[in-house]
Amino acid sequence: MQMPTQPDWHAHTGEETLQQLRVSQAGLSNAEASERLRQHGPNRLHQRQGPSALKRLALQFHNLLIYVLLASCVVTVFLGEWLDSAVILGVVLINAVIGFIQEGKAEQAMRAIQKMLTLEARVRRDGQTQSVPAEQLVPGDLVLLEAGDRVPADLRLLDTRDLRIEEAALTGESVPADKQSAAVAANASLGDRHCMAYSGTLVSTGSASGLVVATAGNTELGRINNMLSAVESLQTPLLADMARFAKHLTLVILGLAVLTFAFGTLLRGYSAEDMLLAAVGLAVAAIPEGLPAVLTIILALGVQRMAKRQAIVRRLPAVESLGAVTVICSDKTGTLTRNEMTVQQVFTAAHRYRIDGIGYAPQGSVHCDDDQLCDLASADDLRELARAGLLANSATLCLSDAQWCISGDPTEAALLTLAGKLSLRHEHEDARLPRVDAIPFSSERRCLASLHHDHSGHALIYLVGAPERLLEVCNRQWREGSSEPIDPRYWHRMLGEGASQGLRMLGLALRPLPTSPNQLTYEDLEGDFILLGLVGMIDPPREEAIQAIAECHSAGIAVKMITGDHAATAAAIAERLGLGRHAPLTGAEIDGLDDAQLDARLATTAVFARTDPSHKLRLVERLQACGARVAMTGDGVNDAPALKRADIGIAMGIKGTEAAKEAAQMVLADDNFATIAHAVEEGRTVYDNLKKSILFILPTNGGQALVLLVALALGLTLPITPLQILWVNMVTAVTLALALAFEPAEQDLMLRPPRDPREPLLSVALLWKVGFVSLLLTLASLGLFLAAQYWGWSLEASRSLAVNALVAGEIGYLFSSRRLHGPARFSLRDNPMVWGMVATIMLLQLAFTQWAPLQALFGTASLSIAGWGLCLAMAPACCALVELEKYLLRRLANSGAAG
Repeated sequence: MQMPTQPDWHAHTGEETLQQLRVSQAGLSNAEASERLRQHGPNRLHQRQGPSALKRLALQFHNLLIYVLLASCVVTVFLGEWLDSAVILGVVLINAVIGFIQEGKAEQAMRAIQKMLTLEARVRRDGQTQSVPAEQLVPGDLVLLEAGDRVPADLRLLDTRDLRIEEAALTGESVPADKQSAAVAANASLGDRHCMAYSGTLVSTGSASGLVVATAGNTELGRINNMLSAVESLQTPLLADMARFAKHLTLVILGLAVLTFAFGTLLRGYSAEDMLLAAVGLAVAAIPEGLPAVLTIILALGVQRMAKRQAIVRRLPAVESLGAVTVICSDKTGTLTRNEMTVQQVFTAAHRYRIDGIGYAPQGSVHCDDDQLCDLASADDLRELARAGLLANSATLCLSDAQWCISGDPTEAALLTLAGKLSLRHEHEDARLPRVDAIPFSSERRCLASLHHDHSGHALIYLVGAPERLLEVCNRQWREGSSEPIDPRYWHRMLGEGASQGLRMLGLALRPLPTSPNQLTYEDLEGDFILLGLVGMIDPPREEAIQAIAECHSAGIAVKMITGDHAATAAAIAERLGLGRHAPLTGAEIDGLDDAQLDARLATTAVFARTDPSHKLRLVERLQACGARVAMTGDGVNDAPALKRADIGIAMGIKGTEAAKEAAQMVLADDNFATIAHAVEEGRTVYDNLKKSILFILPTNGGQALVLLVALALGLTLPITPLQILWVNMVTAVTLALALAFEPAEQDLMLRPPRDPREPLLSVALLWKVGFVSLLLTLASLGLFLAAQYWGWSLEASRSLAVNALVAGEIGYLFSSRRLHGPARFSLRDNPMVWGMVATIMLLQLAFTQWAPLQALFGTASLSIAGWGLCLAMAPACCALVELEKYLLRRLANSGAAG
């Protein structure tokens, strides 16, 4: 038996499906089921093995910057400096271990999807109902579903009774989907295939029988699993920048070393051995050994700060990735909205009411036609409608830990909240009109009903359901305590008005009975009802999300909403969120566009509705193809492929599935879009501080290398030894450079546009800064060394003066580095680490120069008070000259802009 390559079972009738799969209403025989199991294989998702732990560990060393560090380790071994080699090797190993722990978990997303398959399924075989392991289901099996069951395979529903299935993990819809057995159009989107039940979804109410049409990898869930395994994770912006930076740095260092060797041997007549040692010393001077450690610490601090703001980062480099994004693609339900159905409009025959308040909290004011506060005591029509919604209700509303929570259907819970806002209490109303019988919601009849008796022997029926259904059975409407003939044109006009606002409309009606029956039948629901009114409800947008979207727009970041919900609802929410009024693009429309046409629509479209997993993945890929850096949020299994493909995937921590969390690089602990805006700011701060640290470290190495190059060019004794260079590199990196990791965000951070992905980590302007500061440090260090030699100081004392002058110049440059473009900062309050680290390095340099054991190790000598005075003078001098350079560049830029 061959299965269709692209099944459209939803477009076939139940009889046609039975015929195509060659099965009767009695189900398969056990023998036929065994044969099909052999043919199709078990109903189990394929698990692709990821790289071994050893391979993942080895991959942590596959980085050009790590190669440079390992080369520097070999260099120091060659020089016989075993302590230096151990320090450098330790830095490399620490970085590898951190990367090994933080990365390599994306494969767990597929294992999380596998857990969604049920262990047992009830099937009909040989005319008997039996329970079999879900793995043994085959196409053609007749499966029976009850409330609480997880659907074990993709089913074509044959018979349903009040069936509703929670499909949020696949479609993103916030309310359970009504199911029935009638075929739908072949091009119906996933959320509109009402005759299908998909593997991994949950039956919330009702019962059904369905025919297995797909198992294992052929199911919708399996298709997502296959998409996820085929998706390649992209390198984070930071790692890409660092890879380019390391490549360029390596080429520069190797080029300088070769030129030094050639210059000394060919032009100066030095021996090859001497010049090899000189070239090795130059490499040690130029390699920023402490940079990986500083990078890791900056990212780790960013992780801690983000965690305090409810953003949990799963992989260190992802901390900075959000700071580089240009587009945020967000799910709607629960992220941009509260995932709490709320009644916002009530339409009665006499009035229109606007209901304030958010969520399920039964608190909020009521406004009437003229938008003035309503006198609830005189609003009999509103109270009667709310009473109907309260009594014909199976949901519950309770206060837990200062949060209003629901149990049951969100739509019914919204009616409870409406009654609470009108001070109607269920205990009181139920005592006055106790429920005798009820008919639960039926997807076929699209309504629910309850029968009530009062204490005088009167009976009435409350009916709640789809407005179209109620208009069929209502012949009168409620007005001012009595009924009058219904005006269908008025109610259809109200339905259109509610739909234009993206409201989910619901009708409420009552029917007084002439007798007092104790049982409710379907015949009782066929007519003679009085329409109480219509309620319009919506899952409202989060107020903080509206503000966060505005903040993202001011930061040059586009926000796009991708949802499985209907286009009208998505458009209404988008307008409230500030995403514009452009018409949404639906999944069906996306399928009809080629890549060029879709790329053209992406620039102006902010809302995508009725999408499935393949649409989300394609949207992310096309945005990236257009040059965007994309952040994708999601919570369902359907979001996992797009989460993995995005530059940074962001999963919901509260309502998110395990598959989504494992595919993502970051998890929001509060499921709130506003947290993303905070994380973007933190990511930009991390990148700023990383750039400041690099801009601080490189002139140090540049100054040391330049000192050696000038000394070699002039035929001078080396002013600083390789071991002294290594000391300066390491102590300044873990003190002064580290202090910059604690810098707070600059004031204009979220007013800047996202950085150009093609822009190198070090621009031409910053490279000029590195060269300028390197020259300043060289002049300070080499100048004092030559002066000390001229004064007759010993070589050790002269070198001690040169090293301390270099460090003092760095201290002065540190205060200038606290702002990339603005003036230097000397305040203690906003970053006390700066002054703390300055004090620390001064103590270290004092020990380096004056303490006998370190003098013996590093070849230093004590300095006089005059010598220390000369060193300390280098700090303000260096800071002043760098600030003058920044001032002149700002003046030049401003004059250029004015011109």
